[in-house]
Amino acid sequence: MQVNKLTDDIDISSHERFLAARKSTWVSVLVNCFLTSGQVITGVFSGSQGLIADGIHSLSDLVSDFVVLIANHKSKKNPDDDHHYGHHRYENGASLILGTILFIVGIGMLWSAANKMQQPDDIPQVHIVALWVALAALVIKELLFRYMLAVATRVKSTMLVANAWHARSDAASSLVVAIGIIGSLSGFKLLDPVAALVVGLIVTRMGYSFMSDSLHDLMDRAVDIETENSIKTTLLSTPGVEGIHDLKTRKMGDLVVVDVHLEINGNLSVKVGHDIAVLARKSVLDNHHVLNVMTHVDPFFKEVSGLDYGSVNNHKQ
Repeated sequence: MQVNKLTDDIDISSHERFLAARKSTWVSVLVNCFLTSGQVITGVFSGSQGLIADGIHSLSDLVSDFVVLIANHKSKKNPDDDHHYGHHRYENGASLILGTILFIVGIGMLWSAANKMQQPDDIPQVHIVALWVALAALVIKELLFRYMLAVATRVKSTMLVANAWHARSDAASSLVVAIGIIGSLSGFKLLDPVAALVVGLIVTRMGYSFMSDSLHDLMDRAVDIETENSIKTTLLSTPGVEGIHDLKTRKMGDLVVVDVHLEINGNLSVKVGHDIAVLARKSVLDNHHVLNVMTHVDPFFKEVSGLDYGSVNNHKQ
């Protein structure tokens, strides 16, 4: 009965993440459609390579948004014969794809900006309208970042956090572009391609960071020390658990899978030992963002010191 309730809680949490991800991502799609068309068209007619680069960056956001939508839909699927733990790692895969897209786009920006800087005489004069578009894009992207990060933090989704920081990288790149355009309008035409070069560096670095993090998660990276210690404290506070060892964790999307050996009084019956293990598992599932806890009971021999093991059964019920 308790296990079914825990499963329902996890499903409700997954459903909330699904709805939040879908809503915030569609908001991002609409915003990036508007920004991509506005920045690229204005950049072409105003002669600003930096603004065009920023528009291409916004276009990469559109691709990323659709990757997130697909992964969000797939990760919601229930466990099946081939995926006993569900499909939560679609989110890790999506973060890897997001990082790859950013990295490739960043390299392209660097290549284009470097070629322009090698031919400074061919750099066109930038029109002032490019500055107004860049500043408008900066404000819109910063507002989008704050909205998406708030949603991602509320539902604890690493995939949405990655997408939110992607939006923040856009805001940073728009700021750099605006500065480059101001410099170009002031007579320093080289600053516009320099701004495009800086944007390329920002995008490339962020893409590499996302790629690295998601790859480690796909390779069963453990949780951080703080989270691990918190799980240890929960296990050790369970009535009847004398100690623990061989605690192992691995990430499964935004959730965690835990394996642990519980040291339980060896003089107790198998049933009581099992009930203690069930209670320990329930405590972790109730208090942490955990998908499943695999427990192994090891006998620990010592005198029973007044602990009422009957209360374990009552608590379990």
